[in-house]
Amino acid sequence: MRITKRAIDGLMEHEPGAVLRDEDLKGFQARRTQNGITYAFEYRAGSGRLAPVRRMTIGKGGALTPDEARKEAKALSLEVAQGKDPAARKAKDKLTPTVADFATAWLDGAEQMALAQPEAATLRPRTIATYRSLLRRHVLPSFGNKRLDQVDGADVKRLFDKVKLAQPATANRCLEIVGSIYRNAASDLLVPRGTNPAAGIAANRERLRERFLSPAELASLGQAITKAETEGVPYEPPKRDSKRHKHVPKHRPPQRIDAGAAAALRLLIFTGARLREILHAEWANVDVASARLRVFGKTGWRYIVLPAPALEVIVAQPRVGRYVIGSSHPEKPKADLARPWAAVSKLAGLEGVRIHDLRHSFASVAVSGGASLPMIGALLGHTQAQTTKRYAHLADDALKAAADAVARQINIAEDARANSVRPLRAIP
Repeated sequence: MRITKRAIDGLMEHEPGAVLRDEDLKGFQARRTQNGITYAFEYRAGSGRLAPVRRMTIGKGGALTPDEARKEAKALSLEVAQGKDPAARKAKDKLTPTVADFATAWLDGAEQMALAQPEAATLRPRTIATYRSLLRRHVLPSFGNKRLDQVDGADVKRLFDKVKLAQPATANRCLEIVGSIYRNAASDLLVPRGTNPAAGIAANRERLRERFLSPAELASLGQAITKAETEGVPYEPPKRDSKRHKHVPKHRPPQRIDAGAAAALRLLIFTGARLREILHAEWANVDVASARLRVFGKTGWRYIVLPAPALEVIVAQPRVGRYVIGSSHPEKPKADLARPWAAVSKLAGLEGVRIHDLRHSFASVAVSGGASLPMIGALLGHTQAQTTKRYAHLADDALKAAADAVARQINIAEDARANSVRPLRAIP
C-alpha cells in the first residue's frame, strides 16, 4: 500500500508495533508507536544477502506529512543507490563538531600548553588572544554554528567580502585563522587532510609597514631616551574635553620614563630583538662571559648576540626579581612599552614609527655594514630564509654603493693615467 494520509489514519487504528511499507518506494515505511506515527527508511548497507540491514528514522508523524517524509526517503534511497551508507554518515555527522566548538576547544588547549609548556607551544598567548578576537567579531557570527564539514568556500568568501570593505588586513587574518582551524581539524582526523574552505580566495594586498631609521634618526632617538630618562618628557594634558578629564590639571612638571623602560628600548636598538624577547629575558639566561642572551621568542629558543653597548645596559640593571627588565611585580615581566615609546618617539620627532621598526633598522645598519643576508637572519633569529629576503633590496643598495665607489676609484686612476701619457714624437 502507498503511504498516504488516509493510509496513516488507518494505521493509527492498529496496535503499537504495526508497520506500513510503501509499495512504490522500497524501504520507506511508517510505524505505529505508543506516541503516534514514526516514518523510517530501511535498507541494506552493501550488496548481497549478508549485508547488514539498517533502519533510519526520518521523523514523527506530527512533524512531517507523508509526502514530506517520502521526499526524505527518496534522498536516502539515492544515497544507497550511489553505494553510500546514510546511517554511517549520520553517525559521523554527530561526531563532527561545529566550527565554534572546535575552535574554542583548539584555542583552550593551545592556551593551556602555552602556560604549562611554553617551549612546546605552537601558539603564543598574544596570538591566541588575537585569534579569539577574530573569531568572536567575524568568523563565528558568520558560520560558527555550522559543522566543520558543512562550511564551504562560499561561506568563507561571503565573510571575506564583508570584512574587506572596511578592514582589508583583518579580512586576510580571517582567511589565515580559517586555514589554521582546518589544518588542526585534519590533524584530529575530523576532516580529510587538505580540507580548507579558505583555499583559493585571493588575499588583499597589504602595504608593507616597514620603516628604516637613518643613522641620524637613531642618534636622535638615543638622545631622546636619555633625556626622557633623566630630564623627563614635557607633559601634555588630555586633548578630549570630557567629564572624565574635567579635573585633570593642565600643567604638570616633565614626566620621566623609568630606567627599565629606557634600558629595554636601548636593548631593542642594539640587538634587533623582538619586544617580548627583551621584556621576557631572564637573568638565568644571561651569559656575560660569552656575551649572549638566551631568549624564548616567536620561533622558540634562540641566542641573541650581545654587542658591548647591549652588554653594558644589561650589567647596569639592578637584579630585582626574575627578569632583566624589572616590573612592579618581581615574578612577572613588564607588560609593554607603549607609553614610554610614545613619549620617546615624539621627543625624537619620530611619531608614527613603531617599536618593531627598530628591528628593521638594526637589519638595515647590518646590511650597510656588509653583513650577508644569512648572517642577518641568524642575528634576527629567522628560521626561514624567505623572511630575511625582505632586506635583499637593502643589500642590493649596499652592493651598488660599493660598486659605485670602486668604479669611481678606477675612473680616477684612468683619468690620472690619461693625463700622464705624453704624445709620441717622431724619431729624427
